[in-house]
Amino acid sequence: MAFAGQAAWITGASSGIGAAFARALAAQGARVILSGRDEAALAAVAADCPQALVLPFEVTDRDAMASAVASALEWSGGIDLLINNAGISQRSLAIDTAIGVYDRVIAVDLLAPIALTQALLPHIVARKDGRIVMISSVAGKVGSPMRTAYSAAKFGLIGYADALRCETAHQGVKVHVVCPGSIRTNVSRNALTADGSRRGTSDKAIENGIDPADAVQRILAAIAADEREIVVAEGAEQYLAETTRTPDEIFDRLADAVAKGYASKMADAQ
Repeated sequence: MAFAGQAAWITGASSGIGAAFARALAAQGARVILSGRDEAALAAVAADCPQALVLPFEVTDRDAMASAVASALEWSGGIDLLINNAGISQRSLAIDTAIGVYDRVIAVDLLAPIALTQALLPHIVARKDGRIVMISSVAGKVGSPMRTAYSAAKFGLIGYADALRCETAHQGVKVHVVCPGSIRTNVSRNALTADGSRRGTSDKAIENGIDPADAVQRILAAIAADEREIVVAEGAEQYLAETTRTPDEIFDRLADAVAKGYASKMADAQ
């Protein structure tokens, strides 16, 4: 029950991994804030959570996000766990893909979680305690065909998270990157095709993937154990992600450099 009594904010909470996070955390006694675009679906998830706040908004709408941040902080008194889970995938060859697809995927999968994290970061740092979780992907560790926009966004998310971890570790903030493989969700059905339309069909790998509830239990256990890079995958996907895992020694060295004044020295040199 590592998260009992804590306030957890989950984006993309209306289905799949996000809904599984909400239910698992609520079962541990956490207070959960549920965000997404489908208010009715969020309400259905909230019905399974004794202490829940539904905050529907489009993650790319910065004004709506700012309003949601204010409401979340007022309700919770402070966010202990932020899970940036909202996202959209892609299934198309780069040569066929309209640039608008890249705009949309990067806006949802990269810029939106960065924006929400940036908005909450001063509050989390001020408390000198808190966890930020970025749901990336195995495709964010190894470039995957038919997913150039998705891989670009998920690689970028890991880069942001790794750099943020270095900067804030000495301030009590813990940053976790999660790289799921095939999880049994609607990610493939909701993926964008070359012209930006919804794909509408799933992949065999996804249909045979890990159950979201099982995946979330593994993720939460790893977060509670302070694992910084968390792979939840099987078979070839697990192998690909594990072989590109960043050694903890690198995270430690970079965080130690910041704690010893690296950032201040860089600022003084400007």
